[in-house]
Amino acid sequence: MPKPKVTIVDDDRDTRELLSLALESEGFEVTAAANGLRLIASLQLKRPDVILMDVNMSWIDGFELCKAVKKNEQFRDIPVIFISGRGELEDKRRGLEAGAADYFVKPLDLNALINRLRALIPSPAPEVP
Repeated sequence: MPKPKVTIVDDDRDTRELLSLALESEGFEVTAAANGLRLIASLQLKRPDVILMDVNMSWIDGFELCKAVKKNEQFRDIPVIFISGRGELEDKRRGLEAGAADYFVKPLDLNALINRLRALIPSPAPEVP
C-alpha cells in the first residue's frame, strides 16, 4: 500500500526537518519545499495528498500561495493545512478563507496534526481480487 504523501512548505529549515522526521516516523512520505516557487515545481513532479504550509514566508505569503494552489484546476482538490506562529483569530479566518482545510498554531500539537492529516487523506480502496 502506498504511503500517504505530504508536502511541507516552510522557509525555516529546522521546521521542515523536524516535521519531516516526525511525519516520516508516522508512515508518511514527505517532500519539503523552502518556498512557493519550489512548491509549484514539486507539485508537477510529486502530487501530495496534503500540503502543510507556513503563513510567513519570503516571496509570497502562505495565504496568497494557498489561493494560487486553489485557483489551479489541477491541484485545487489537494487539502492545505496552515502551520503558523500567528495564532490570532484574524489569521485563522484568512487561512480558511484562502481555502485551507485547517490551521494549526506553532508550537504544533503533533498528535493532533497527524490525526488531522489521516482524516484528510482518503484511504485507498482495497483491491478486489
